[in-house]
Amino acid sequence: MDSNIIQIKPHLKDRNSVRVLQRGAPDFPLLALTLMLLAFGVVMVLSASFPSAYYDETSNYDPTFYFKRQMIFAVVGVAAMFFMSRISLGTVRRFTLPIFIAAILLLIAVLATPPVNGARRWISIGFNFQPSEIAKLALILMYAGMITNTGKRMESFRYGIVPFALVLMLIVGLLVLEPHISCSIIIFAVAIVLLYVGGVRMRYLIGGGAIATIGIVIAAHTMSYVKNRVDVWRDPFGPQIGDPLYDAAYQIKQSLWAVGSGGFTGLGLGQGRQKYLYLPEEHNDYIFAIVCEELGFVGAMAVLILFALLIIRAFTISMRAPDRYSSLVGVGISTLLAVQVILNVAVVTNFIPCTGISLPFFSYGGTALMMQLAEMGILLSISRSIPARRGT
Repeated sequence: MDSNIIQIKPHLKDRNSVRVLQRGAPDFPLLALTLMLLAFGVVMVLSASFPSAYYDETSNYDPTFYFKRQMIFAVVGVAAMFFMSRISLGTVRRFTLPIFIAAILLLIAVLATPPVNGARRWISIGFNFQPSEIAKLALILMYAGMITNTGKRMESFRYGIVPFALVLMLIVGLLVLEPHISCSIIIFAVAIVLLYVGGVRMRYLIGGGAIATIGIVIAAHTMSYVKNRVDVWRDPFGPQIGDPLYDAAYQIKQSLWAVGSGGFTGLGLGQGRQKYLYLPEEHNDYIFAIVCEELGFVGAMAVLILFALLIIRAFTISMRAPDRYSSLVGVGISTLLAVQVILNVAVVTNFIPCTGISLPFFSYGGTALMMQLAEMGILLSISRSIPARRGT
């Protein structure tokens, strides 16, 4: 059947009729905001990365190395976005279990890879592929399908908590082994929102939140690298152990100096100073600090406003979705986008302890960028069914 055509199942009393309706066009505001943020992000990758690329042996000392790779990822991601926008959510739903199984197998496989900076998060396939990005979408699709199938039984502990907790524990458990605490927090937050929207009783969610909080507190006291980050967050400019130029708080200090140096209007695009081998991960997790330094308060607010408009639009589409499954998938993707933006900006400004969270559409990285654009494609697919729904 043509991908532009959707079928509406007949009512039980009218089994002989099937209404075939034309799907509408993708939501233009969502598409425009996504492409604007993508273009903005690619330009900032070029600005932020050229000093480190010029001095990096792995990039063959090519100052445009990261920019060119990010452009390739962006082109592939946009193609994936338009492809997914033409796939109905019914088709996506049929592949939920294979996607979930593949995500679990990839999370297991990554544990066998050599550690990088003390963590195992990537599988090298010509570029560093990050299975956790697949796991985020897999959980959203799995939860949306399970909630839709469970229906009103979501209010019970047996059906509304136990199976969902098992799925969540499987994914989060594998992420903790990497370790990848930041991704675990993101996935947990998305799971809580989906369960709330799905109809789980509030007391169960409060209990789950309390357990997660206790787990974080225990991790902060027993896992050395988590404790170290909490100590740095509490007092980044306090006395540190080791080389004063490269102490545990070095990265966040450089980030705060970059943010503060931008002032109201910034130093100018390409004119930042902290990216000259001072701020680590300047084109990745900490690219927003470069945005603040070069474009100032005005530019940073422009980026945040664009993100806010995109998130609001994404939630609006989700609430207007033609069916419960599509609505839940949309809410999950919208929440994922919102949580990542909020946490990344909070880390860069030292509002929360340092975690490895990328800024959607801005941070350098092939897996994250392509998956984020594919997820926007799913939202565009949902938006295409809304005009058909209105016509019924």
